[in-house]
Parts: sequence; structure tokens; C-alpha cells
Amino acid sequence: MIRSATPADIPVIHTLIRELAAYERAPEEARATEAQLHEALFGERPAAYAHIAEDDTSGEPVGFALWFLNFSTWRGTHGVYLEDLFVRPSARGAGHGKALLAELARLCVERGYQRLEWSVLDWNEPAIGFYRSLGAVPQDEWTVYRLTDQALADLGKA
Repeated sequence: MIRSATPADIPVIHTLIRELAAYERAPEEARATEAQLHEALFGERPAAYAHIAEDDTSGEPVGFALWFLNFSTWRGTHGVYLEDLFVRPSARGAGHGKALLAELARLCVERGYQRLEWSVLDWNEPAIGFYRSLGAVPQDEWTVYRLTDQALADLGKA
């Protein structure tokens, strides 16, 4: 079952983010607090949204998708950028990841958004194969750039 996250889900979302960071070999990078997540998802002006995948039998959360709106100047419409998609290893292969992506695709179609995009680590072959099986196409000609920490602060002072 896929459902929209509620404020009561913040602890499990926080835990799943930390599990994802460990899987992606960067646990020290997952610094978001539960308070930050609550503000981002349920504050006065939400900046992101989340869906929870629950085990059909137990009802336990087994995965999540955290996303936000982007905008395509070429298409003239919003799209969805999927920041995180994670299903616990013990629950993989049961359709939870596909169901999360299908829900986001459904939202895109319903709202007239024309893109659903995300990034995947180049070493994550299981995820790459899964995404390709759904018809997703890699955007190999694009390279993501990022400013963080001191470089971001330095540029912000310029």
C-alpha cells in the first residue's frame, strides 16, 4: 500500500533516510533532523512531499519516496524531482518501489506535470536495471554540479 506521509511518519522517514545513506555508503552525510524534516514536509510552506510504502500484510513502513516540484522552462510546466526512493532490502522485489514510482507518475499525469526525474548512483546496477525496466531513460549528457559547505558560503559572500 502506498499513502501520503503524515506528521506521525517523521521518525520512520528519518530512519529510512539514514538507512538509505548507509546503503549509498555515505551515512555521515545524512544530517537532517526530525525537526527539519517536519518543517520541510509539514511546515507553513512545505518544500517537499513524501509517500510511504507499507507492507500489505503487517502494515509496517518498508519504504518511502521524498519529492518536490521542479519546473521545466522548455515544457512550461512543473515536474516532480524524486529526491529519495528507498525500500528496505528485506522488502525488495515485492513491488513497493514500482508502486511508489507509479503513484508519483499518477500524480504527474493527474496534475499535468510532464516530467518525473531523479538521480541514481552510477554503481547502483540493481536500481539502474529496475529504472530501465520501467522505461526510464538516463540523461547521460548532463552532469550534476553541487555547491555545499564552504564553497557555498564563499560564493554567497561574493
